[in-house]
Amino acid sequence: QVRLEESGGGSVQPGGSLTLSCTISGIMVDRACVGWFRQAPGKEREQFAIALIGNAGTEYDDSVKDRFTVSRDNDNNDVSLQMTMLKPEDTAIYSCAADRTLTGWGRSPAYWGQGTQVTVTP
Repeated sequence: QVRLEESGGGSVQPGGSLTLSCTISGIMVDRACVGWFRQAPGKEREQFAIALIGNAGTEYDDSVKDRFTVSRDNDNNDVSLQMTMLKPEDTAIYSCAADRTLTGWGRSPAYWGQGTQVTVTP
């Protein structure tokens, strides 16, 4: 059984930083596409960061490029999201996701965490 669980959400001031973690069981993070989605109030869920299988690299949406970094910890089998220079528009529920193939990821990741709230407010 594959399980994903996020942690590290909370409230932060604009310009601040926050790190989210996604602990994964049942699938090896270095053998899967893993990444992050977010859904802001009244908006559709959007993918903004993905770490491709193995060493194939990472991809980011322009809205978070140069501010957010996704990385794997193969020893602990988790994925982190380091967020810097946070803006009020980054406020959303953040969810990690995983899929064993890029094709599967492209359709819709097979495995999801429950989500964690990130609020950026003065």
